[in-house]
Amino acid sequence: MTDPVVRIDAHHHVWDLEVRDQEWTRELPAIRRSFSFDDLRPHLADHGIAGSVVVQTVAVAEETPELLALAAATPEILGVVGWVDLTAPDVADRLARLREGPGGELLVGVRHLVQSEPDAGWLLRDDVLRGLAAVAEAGLVYDLLVRQHQLPAAVAAVERVPGGRWVLDHVGKPVIDPGAFDEWAGHIDALARHRSVACKLSGLVTELAREQPLDELRPWAAYVLEVFGAERTMVGSDWPVCLLRSSYDEVIGLAETALAGLDDAGRADVWGGTAARVYGLDP
Repeated sequence: MTDPVVRIDAHHHVWDLEVRDQEWTRELPAIRRSFSFDDLRPHLADHGIAGSVVVQTVAVAEETPELLALAAATPEILGVVGWVDLTAPDVADRLARLREGPGGELLVGVRHLVQSEPDAGWLLRDDVLRGLAAVAEAGLVYDLLVRQHQLPAAVAAVERVPGGRWVLDHVGKPVIDPGAFDEWAGHIDALARHRSVACKLSGLVTELAREQPLDELRPWAAYVLEVFGAERTMVGSDWPVCLLRSSYDEVIGLAETALAGLDDAGRADVWGGTAARVYGLDP
């Protein structure tokens, strides 16, 4: 049965190593090359995915205008989650300048690589909270890219910026171990209690150890759907990072399996409706 709404891949990346190095890929040969939207387009077509959200990869100011210009020239790219320095005193002005540039109307969110910050409470610094408030005042979503041990700070940040709208990337990058499940689930419960928070069913494959089968991800995916509901869950491929462990086809297959128990309306939400509502996309 065909879903009644357009399918959206709510999370993918592109980069060109001739334009800018991606230092984090140096020890990752599977993705140590350039990836363009032309590389992704056939995968989207194979799975009936008509639109996407492209997400920043590096904390470099020049990247976001480049992504916005790409989106302006690429009808399938419905939105951009970019980067600004949240700690800058003029973060509101920086967001305004991004919106005034080419493709600026396609800026739908902001993200920082919090997963790489050594301070587990980085999100709760006064200067960061001020930046998060500026993102909220600009009417943009903030994508939370955190690891499991940083989830308590994410919960507290949501509580301290009540006007914010949030998307949890990669279900909080959990430790895929039954012994760590309850701790992760408690933090997810706390986030899900805030109706301003949605969650991306994305990025799980790269949290597996090499010897772990893909099927071990099912409890984590099922729990996200249980506590956030279809109306606050969206599918993202995390391509090409997913290629470290699985193909695009496998990622979409995992999503299909996870959503098999939903009704048509629920599947329509997770495949596109939630992303369109939360990010304000126009598919």
